Amino acid sequence: MKRRKGQNFLVDPDVIEHIAEYACLTKSDRVLEIGSGTGNLTKVLAERAGFVFAIEVDPKLATELQGKFDNVQVIRGNALKVEFPDYNKVVSNLPYQISSKITYRLLTKPFEVAVLMYQREFAQRMLTNPGDAAYGRLAMLMGHFCFVEIVEMVSRWAFYPAPKAESSLLKLKPRKNRPDVDTVRFMRLVEKLFANRRKKVKKVLSALGVSAQKLAGIDPSLLERRPEELWPDEAASLVDFIPTSASQ
Repeated sequence: MKRRKGQNFLVDPDVIEHIAEYACLTKSDRVLEIGSGTGNLTKVLAERAGFVFAIEVDPKLATELQGKFDNVQVIRGNALKVEFPDYNKVVSNLPYQISSKITYRLLTKPFEVAVLMYQREFAQRMLTNPGDAAYGRLAMLMGHFCFVEIVEMVSRWAFYPAPKAESSLLKLKPRKNRPDVDTVRFMRLVEKLFANRRKKVKKVLSALGVSAQKLAGIDPSLLERRPEELWPDEAASLVDFIPTSASQ
């Protein structure tokens, strides 16, 4: 078994079974798997779910997986670029080199639950709070969109070849009571905030074209803080003050 496209293939059967169990799969579920690799996880998903969409960028691995399971559709291509199918759950041993970008993409799509494997340090960054040194764009977006919990620590020896870092398995459930703001505009605001994380929020908003009159309508305690000190819902409260042209 050769490593392809930077992937570390999950080979521990117990961990694979646990992943499927955390997703609580039934035959009514349509599962999206990103980075199906050699199909070890795909096989278990196919046994428990009604249908599996397996995205794989490596042509040889995609060909090897094609036709192995009656209820699996192999989607060949880059998960950051291909059109996503209609699914209700996401269950994946994510390729670690695209962890950030694919997570941001998944957050913009509806799902009931996601069970995802990340490098441990990356996973821990998702769970940081304002004021923590590691708190940033990732944690703010996760806190806005989802409830996140680490359900299992995974040894690097569960993979082949073994990566240098340990891993964590996360379960994500969408927040149903999150502030009702435009998803794309919120994500762009968060990007701008953390591109200027050491500046006060007031200066960042001014640079985005928020007028002095509109600034006067914002809680002064928010304006005097820095982006890294804002809770996700506090940041969301700022979206509607920003001119539409500034968030495009």
